[in-house]
This record gives sequence, structure tokens and C-alpha cells, in this order.
Amino acid sequence: MKTIYHPANSRGHANHGWLNSHHSFSFASYYNPDRMNFGALRVLNDDKVAAGRGFGSHPHDNMEIISIPLSGELEHQDNIGNKAVIKAGDVQVMSAGTGVVHSEYNRMQDKEVKFLQIWVIPNKRNVTPRYDQITLDKEVKPNSMQQILSPNPDDKGVWIHQDAWFHLAQIETGKRVNYTLKKKDSNGVYVLVLDGSVHINGQELNTRDALGIWEAESFEITASNDARILLMEVPMQF
Repeated sequence: MKTIYHPANSRGHANHGWLNSHHSFSFASYYNPDRMNFGALRVLNDDKVAAGRGFGSHPHDNMEIISIPLSGELEHQDNIGNKAVIKAGDVQVMSAGTGVVHSEYNRMQDKEVKFLQIWVIPNKRNVTPRYDQITLDKEVKPNSMQQILSPNPDDKGVWIHQDAWFHLAQIETGKRVNYTLKKKDSNGVYVLVLDGSVHINGQELNTRDALGIWEAESFEITASNDARILLMEVPMQF
């Protein structure tokens, strides 16, 4: 097993007033040649958008874009006919493919919205752009994995054009869960702690700390305090 530890305070940071963002990987004005990506995981932004503000219309192409709201409500609109609102408990995906233009705004006038913006490099280029969103099942057993993304349209969660699987887990203090890679020979897992603290392979991780793991079949996660984590399994070569 190989690992790389990314403490929360090592991330890039940009505060534009209306947008306060932490970048796990090089993005916009933040550039770190040692933090370009983790395999096919290219962008992981931890964003806070001020009340009533947002991202005006802007283009994307040939990228799988996943948004996971943590609090508040985010309004999405694009040039392929979609207008929707996502909130905590939802997952949104957009395959940019040949090109899409979209905007995202905090629809609330009295509080900020917090969400994760994630980009995964696709395994197919120039696909027809598509949009989807789901509301996750709230009746999930504690100390278990909830799949929220896969490469299969018929599987649980949203799907993307890549051999990637995302899971959310809530782990109670002192409990353990095991993660087994779907593709142990080619994939790695980037674990982000959303809340609480855990131990993985002897490494302590606190809120917004991350650990990349590859060349492994499985690994165990132990919560030292009640924790919520996001696991992103992606190809290491793409």
C-alpha cells in the first residue's frame, strides 16, 4: 500500500469575498506542481458562496463535474435545458463532453452555501453533454458505505464516463469500516474527512484532511470521533 497525506492546511486558498474556496489540487491562481491531481481526480474544491452570489455563465468541456452540497441551496442553469436546485443530501453530475455552459448561484439571501466541486477526467472524449442529480437515501445504516457514484447507469447513485466509484460513510466513535477497491490493480482512493476524525493505516485524519491510497486491495477506517467521510476511487492512470 502506498499513501500520500494532504492535511487540510496544505490546500490552496482563494478568498474573493463572495467565494471562499480551498483547493486540494492546482486550480485557477493556485499552482503546485506536486498537487496537480490524484489519478483521474483533477479538481476537489471546498467552496463557500455568499448569500445571493454565485458563478455566472461559464463553459466546460471534456470533464466529469460532480457537485455535492454540504449546506444551503445551489441553483444550477445550463444551455442544454436544465434548471434545478441542489441542497444537502443531493448529488449533481454534469458530463461536459463536447461543451456546456452553465451557472451556479446561491439562491438564499440570508446565508452562505457550502459545497464540494469535483472534476474527474473522463475515459471518453467529446460525448454528448448530459446532466443528472439525485437525492440520497437518508435511511442509511451507520458504519456502512453508501455508494453515490459509479461508471454504471444502472448502479446506485449518479454515473460518469470513468471507472470511478464514490462513497459516503458516517462512522461512530470507536467503530470500524472496511473499504475494498473495485479495481485494485489500477485504481486508488482519495479519502476526504468532512467532519470528525479517523485513523487509516496509522495516519490520523481530522476535518478536511485527506489521504490518497493506491496499490492496495482494501483498507480499514477507524473513527476516533464521530466522522463523515467521502471516498473517491479513481484510476491512477488515465
